[in-house]
Amino acid sequence: VLCQVGLPRSKVEGRTFSRSSGCASMLLEAGQLATKLGTWVEAPLPYGTKPRLVLYHLCSEAVRTRSPYIDTGGSIRQFLDRIGIARGGRAEADFKKQMVALSACRMTLGIFDGQRVTQAKVDPVHTFDAWLSKDPQQKAFWSDEIRLGQEFFDTLLEHAVPLDPRAIHALQHSALCMDIYTWLAHRLCRIRDNRGVKLSWRNLKEQFGQEYRVSDDFKKAFKLALFKVRAVYPTAHIDNAIGGLILK
Repeated sequence: VLCQVGLPRSKVEGRTFSRSSGCASMLLEAGQLATKLGTWVEAPLPYGTKPRLVLYHLCSEAVRTRSPYIDTGGSIRQFLDRIGIARGGRAEADFKKQMVALSACRMTLGIFDGQRVTQAKVDPVHTFDAWLSKDPQQKAFWSDEIRLGQEFFDTLLEHAVPLDPRAIHALQHSALCMDIYTWLAHRLCRIRDNRGVKLSWRNLKEQFGQEYRVSDDFKKAFKLALFKVRAVYPTAHIDNAIGGLILK
């Protein structure tokens, strides 16, 4: 489902976010964070490239080790190096905010099989220790591991889609590019009709263009992002068609 409907690509002002595509739907709800004073504060919804990079890394490690417990290296800087995020300054500060938002959010996935709707609560992160120290060199900057939610982990092992880490690294500065790549990696291999499957620009905007009010603006942005994706996914067979694209 996450290959069809991704996280928010830009900041969301509200407390919930939903995205649907075909038979799949995702509902994301912002969570709350406990403080050392015993109070709770509202966390924002995660958005952009950084929570996507974190999820790619956590999911890959979970599938590789067959365990929901992910080693984070003990230091935020080691973890940033491993997932390809620049260290220091604003980039690191933004990563902290997005990681906390991702750890606190609640996720519900829905799938319609033609007769019934199956709904599952699959919060990505089950256990996470927030940072307490301001010293970036301190070894105990955060916990040595992150535990994925059990339901998220179980469905991940059953439905994981293989992605090329080189492609993810090349596209890491654009959430739209990352979403298009993961969608194509999941979608193209399931097409059996030699004539391909046509998707209209209206279909594509419903799936990828929630942030765009004007259809022409979305079309321009999508074409540019698709050009970048095809550069790192040369075996993707996509043809232009009147009013849309043909996937093969």
